[in-house]
Amino acid sequence: MSTATLPSIEWSAAQLDELFASSPAGEIPAGRGKGTAVIHPGGRATKPLAAVTRVGFWQGKVFRPTTGDLKNMLSPFSLLGIRAEVYTAASWYDNKPCIVLDYSKSSKLAGRVRDEIREVAPGHYLGVVYLGARRTRVYFFLDFE
Repeated sequence: MSTATLPSIEWSAAQLDELFASSPAGEIPAGRGKGTAVIHPGGRATKPLAAVTRVGFWQGKVFRPTTGDLKNMLSPFSLLGIRAEVYTAASWYDNKPCIVLDYSKSSKLAGRVRDEIREVAPGHYLGVVYLGARRTRVYFFLDFE
Protein backbone atom coordinates (compact mmCIF):
# COMPACT_ATOMS: atom_id res chain seq x y z
CA MET A 1 0.00 0.00 0.00
CA SER A 2 1.44 3.38 -0.92
CA THR A 3 1.23 6.35 1.40
CA ALA A 4 -1.30 7.84 -1.04
CA THR A 5 -3.69 5.02 -0.11
CA LEU A 6 -3.13 4.89 3.64
CA PRO A 7 -6.27 4.17 5.63
CA SER A 8 -8.27 7.12 6.85
CA ILE A 9 -10.25 7.76 10.01
CA GLU A 10 -13.17 8.17 7.62
CA TRP A 11 -13.07 4.46 6.77
CA SER A 12 -15.82 2.23 8.13
CA ALA A 13 -15.25 -0.47 10.73
CA ALA A 14 -15.73 -3.09 7.99
CA GLN A 15 -12.98 -1.48 5.87
CA LEU A 16 -10.62 -1.30 8.87
CA ASP A 17 -11.37 -4.93 9.76
CA GLU A 18 -10.64 -6.00 6.19
CA LEU A 19 -7.37 -4.07 6.17
CA PHE A 20 -6.33 -5.54 9.53
CA ALA A 21 -7.13 -9.06 8.34
CA SER A 22 -5.15 -8.65 5.12
CA SER A 23 -2.04 -7.05 6.65
CA PRO A 24 1.09 -8.74 8.00
CA ALA A 25 2.20 -8.29 11.60
CA GLY A 26 5.33 -6.48 10.49
CA GLU A 27 8.29 -5.80 12.73
CA ILE A 28 7.84 -4.49 16.25
CA PRO A 29 8.31 -0.74 15.83
CA ALA A 30 10.91 1.32 17.69
CA GLY A 31 10.61 4.86 18.98
CA ARG A 32 7.72 7.30 18.93
CA GLY A 33 4.60 6.53 16.96
CA LYS A 34 2.16 9.39 16.46
CA GLY A 35 -1.27 8.09 17.38
CA THR A 36 -4.73 8.75 16.03
CA ALA A 37 -7.73 7.29 17.84
CA VAL A 38 -10.52 6.05 15.58
CA ILE A 39 -13.69 5.97 17.68
CA HIS A 40 -16.98 5.20 15.89
CA PRO A 41 -15.21 4.63 12.55
CA GLY A 42 -16.88 6.12 9.52
CA GLY A 43 -19.27 8.25 11.56
CA ARG A 44 -19.74 12.01 11.77
CA ALA A 45 -18.12 12.17 15.20
CA THR A 46 -14.96 10.27 14.22
CA LYS A 47 -12.83 13.31 13.30
CA PRO A 48 -13.88 15.47 16.28
CA LEU A 49 -13.36 12.55 18.68
CA ALA A 50 -9.88 11.93 17.23
CA ALA A 51 -8.99 15.61 17.68
CA VAL A 52 -10.28 15.78 21.26
CA THR A 53 -8.51 12.54 22.16
CA ARG A 54 -5.19 13.77 20.74
CA VAL A 55 -5.35 17.19 22.42
CA GLY A 56 -6.65 16.03 25.78
CA PHE A 57 -5.46 12.52 26.41
CA TRP A 58 -3.46 10.32 24.00
CA GLN A 59 -0.82 11.29 21.43
CA GLY A 60 0.65 7.88 20.64
CA LYS A 61 3.09 5.29 21.94
CA VAL A 62 6.84 5.00 22.50
CA PHE A 63 8.14 1.50 21.74
CA ARG A 64 11.31 0.12 23.33
CA PRO A 65 12.12 -3.17 21.56
CA THR A 66 15.23 -3.78 23.66
CA THR A 67 13.08 -3.98 26.81
CA GLY A 68 10.03 -5.49 25.09
CA ASP A 69 7.64 -2.78 26.17
CA LEU A 70 6.07 0.58 25.38
CA LYS A 71 4.64 3.56 27.17
CA ASN A 72 1.75 5.70 26.01
CA MET A 73 2.18 9.42 25.41
CA LEU A 74 -0.51 11.04 27.52
CA SER A 75 -1.86 14.55 28.16
CA PRO A 76 -1.22 17.62 26.04
CA PHE A 77 2.43 17.35 27.16
CA SER A 78 3.02 13.77 25.89
CA LEU A 79 3.93 12.50 29.35
CA LEU A 80 4.92 8.84 29.32
CA GLY A 81 2.68 6.44 31.23
CA ILE A 82 0.54 3.28 31.06
CA ARG A 83 3.12 0.64 30.20
CA ALA A 84 2.44 -2.45 28.07
CA GLU A 85 4.48 -5.52 27.27
CA VAL A 86 5.04 -5.94 23.51
CA TYR A 87 5.44 -9.23 21.67
CA THR A 88 4.35 -11.12 18.56
CA ALA A 89 1.56 -13.69 18.94
CA ALA A 90 -1.63 -14.96 17.31
CA SER A 91 -4.37 -12.36 16.95
CA TRP A 92 -7.64 -12.79 18.80
CA TYR A 93 -9.27 -11.46 15.62
CA ASP A 94 -8.17 -14.14 13.14
CA ASN A 95 -5.46 -16.25 14.83
CA LYS A 96 -2.81 -14.91 12.41
CA PRO A 97 0.38 -13.20 13.65
CA CYS A 98 0.14 -9.70 15.05
CA ILE A 99 2.02 -7.48 17.47
CA VAL A 100 0.37 -7.60 20.89
CA LEU A 101 0.38 -4.65 23.28
CA ASP A 102 -0.44 -6.40 26.54
CA TYR A 103 -1.33 -4.32 29.58
CA SER A 104 -2.45 -7.25 31.79
CA LYS A 105 0.76 -7.60 33.83
CA SER A 106 2.06 -4.04 33.69
CA SER A 107 -0.87 -1.72 34.37
CA LYS A 108 -3.54 -1.70 37.06
CA LEU A 109 -5.37 1.06 35.19
CA ALA A 110 -5.44 -0.72 31.81
CA GLY A 111 -4.99 -4.30 32.98
CA ARG A 112 -7.98 -5.60 31.02
CA VAL A 113 -6.82 -3.98 27.76
CA ARG A 114 -5.08 -5.79 24.93
CA ASP A 115 -4.22 -3.95 21.73
CA GLU A 116 -3.16 -5.67 18.54
CA ILE A 117 -1.38 -3.93 15.68
CA ARG A 118 -0.38 -4.83 12.14
CA GLU A 119 1.74 -2.91 9.68
CA VAL A 120 -0.49 -1.66 6.87
CA ALA A 121 2.31 0.22 5.05
CA PRO A 122 5.98 0.82 5.90
CA GLY A 123 5.99 2.70 9.22
CA HIS A 124 2.18 2.77 9.45
CA TYR A 125 0.24 0.49 11.81
CA LEU A 126 -3.45 -0.18 12.37
CA GLY A 127 -4.50 -1.21 15.86
CA VAL A 128 -7.60 -2.81 17.32
CA VAL A 129 -8.54 -2.61 20.99
CA TYR A 130 -9.86 -5.41 23.19
CA LEU A 131 -11.37 -4.92 26.63
CA GLY A 132 -11.14 -8.30 28.30
CA ALA A 133 -11.63 -10.88 25.56
CA ARG A 134 -14.10 -8.71 23.67
CA ARG A 135 -13.05 -6.50 20.77
CA THR A 136 -14.33 -2.96 21.00
CA ARG A 137 -15.12 -0.69 18.10
CA VAL A 138 -12.09 1.44 18.83
CA TYR A 139 -9.21 1.40 16.40
CA PHE A 140 -6.07 3.49 16.21
CA PHE A 141 -3.31 4.37 13.81
CA LEU A 142 0.37 4.67 14.70
CA ASP A 143 2.67 6.49 12.31
CA PHE A 144 6.46 6.27 12.63
CA GLU A 145 7.83 8.96 10.34
